[in-house]
Amino acid sequence: MPHPLAILSEEETNIAREVVLAAHPSTVIDFREIYLWEPPKDQLQEFLALEHAGRLSPTTPRPPRQALCQYDVIGGDRIPSYEESVVDVGSRRRTHHEVVAKQHHAALTLNEFDVLVEKCFASPLFQQALSDFDLPAGFEVVIEPWPYGGRDHADPNRRFFQGLCFARDTTKNNPDANFYSFPLPVIPVIDALTSEIIRVDRPATGGKGEALDAQTFSRDIIGHCKSSDYVPELLPQGTRKDLKPLNVVQPDGPSFRVTDESLVEWQKWRFRVAFNPREGATIHDVWYDGRSVMYRLAISEMTVPYADPRPPFHRKQAFDFGDGGGGNMANNLSIGCDCLGVIKYFDAMATGPDGRPQKLPNAICLHEQDGGIGWKHSNWRTGRAVVTRNRELVVQFIITLANYEYVFAYKFDQAGGITVEARATGILNVVNIDANKTSDYGTVVSGGVLAQNHQHLFCVRMDPAIDGARNSVHIEESHPVPLNPATNPHGNLYRVQSTPVPRAAALDAAPHLNRVVKMINPHKRNPISQNPVAYKFTPLATQTLLADPRSIQAQRAQFAQHHVWVTGYRDHEFYAGGRYTLQSQVEADGVADAVKRGDVVEDADVVVWSCFGITHNPRVEDWPVMPVETFQLSIRPSDFFTENPALDVPSDRNGSSVVVGGGGGGSCCKPAHL
Repeated sequence: MPHPLAILSEEETNIAREVVLAAHPSTVIDFREIYLWEPPKDQLQEFLALEHAGRLSPTTPRPPRQALCQYDVIGGDRIPSYEESVVDVGSRRRTHHEVVAKQHHAALTLNEFDVLVEKCFASPLFQQALSDFDLPAGFEVVIEPWPYGGRDHADPNRRFFQGLCFARDTTKNNPDANFYSFPLPVIPVIDALTSEIIRVDRPATGGKGEALDAQTFSRDIIGHCKSSDYVPELLPQGTRKDLKPLNVVQPDGPSFRVTDESLVEWQKWRFRVAFNPREGATIHDVWYDGRSVMYRLAISEMTVPYADPRPPFHRKQAFDFGDGGGGNMANNLSIGCDCLGVIKYFDAMATGPDGRPQKLPNAICLHEQDGGIGWKHSNWRTGRAVVTRNRELVVQFIITLANYEYVFAYKFDQAGGITVEARATGILNVVNIDANKTSDYGTVVSGGVLAQNHQHLFCVRMDPAIDGARNSVHIEESHPVPLNPATNPHGNLYRVQSTPVPRAAALDAAPHLNRVVKMINPHKRNPISQNPVAYKFTPLATQTLLADPRSIQAQRAQFAQHHVWVTGYRDHEFYAGGRYTLQSQVEADGVADAVKRGDVVEDADVVVWSCFGITHNPRVEDWPVMPVETFQLSIRPSDFFTENPALDVPSDRNGSSVVVGGGGGGSCCKPAHL
């Protein structure tokens, strides 16, 4: 039988599909997603305890394998209804069914992207908008599907979808010619219910000092734009010729092993890798050297709000996980490019409109990499230096969301640390600006191309299990002590202050206080320091959401207004921005609502959410493709061990390293005189 955390198999997916179809006779079912409905935590913990104790047998009771099915019911005289069912695939019965409230909308599917493009080119309204200007010979219109954003208060509660438009130069005879170099100031909007283009928005193209609706372009709409390509074969000067190969070689194979399709064991680490269409890769049941560290770890949400107030750009805000699904947009990772060395790939599963499973090959890669020096000390008396390399095990997935790419990695090191890394790259989302103008709302990165100011705001969800399920959260700060004759006569003292978080709360980074969040086990103390065993992280002191708190942008992304949230655990409460983000006007069932419950989080089953991001005021160097911008959340042991857990890492010299120009060096670990 599959492990309770294993992704649904094709057979299980088909069973869930059949159960849903049987429950809705005489109607058309348009499936959106079918994926694992994770077991309730209390059931899964019982199973995992037996697994770690080596007491599993073929007759051991297992949590039921359940599938979450999201779909539209179409038929009869009624409006199509978005519904969700939970199906027990073992018993082939539906255990839960919900007609989603009318104020919420289902996440987008790739099929809807195709419909938008098809309907645009068939629309007289869209064709009329295009006829208002001229394109040079050899240019064709490209439509980039985009979520509608937060509905204006005057908008009806309908499911809308929009397209950002560009022109591509077909005379280059290359389908990868960069169409973002030629933005068009037309935005078609489709009513998803009727599949009709209901209007074409005409955004402003003016510059500094001009009105929010200023449009002064002529019929020659892209004559002031210039070609800017990024694919190697179209670069005017080609690629560099003086770069020699740098290869990662592991002649004896990897140090990790993967069993049961999802269980990863490496050094002293043990955890499971899973995948779902919303969060992408997720990490479960994390142990180090026989001790529990984390129950579940995942990227929960991200939002990208833009700062251009000109309609309709004021709505321009994507929720890249909630609106379309980070997992749905996962890349097929390429060997030797996206991941290096000896690689293990994990396939994932998507759902077609008919509910049948569709394989996503190579959605996750697992590999080892060198992370620089792990630890080192030189004894100047003997001339001996002992140094170890910091080898990391990386679980990585990459998503492409229209113009942007995001690289997400969970990195495990040999000193018991976990790093969650987010990288942004890809192409800026750009709009047309009149010739020879600049803007208060962004940076002109190429002729006629304005890259608008915006933010990328991420949220990582941590479900700690520090030596057990019942944990607490303490906020540790370092405070200066005023000079005084009694306790600080020379003025050099500072005090470390630790404050427990008693109830669910939100808090922010404070670099001036060295604010650290500690996830502790109050029932177990380090035998040396006598401090509670813990894992800690320093909240990244990045800018929080800049939109006015009264704005729709801010109301629908309350999670992005604080760096840290501490909440009590509830089954399936995974999403910082709430279950339904598409066209939302306010965040519902997200972390802000969870905090309002006021759950007790001391000596409890606690969840910690870390939010950070990039305030991206574009620069010309970000064009035509952006160098990666990297952020890392470092989760480190704190009094969890009795010594440096990487003390036993070998300090062997890298056998493939050579010295340029002759000469040599001694061993990493042997005395110089031996």
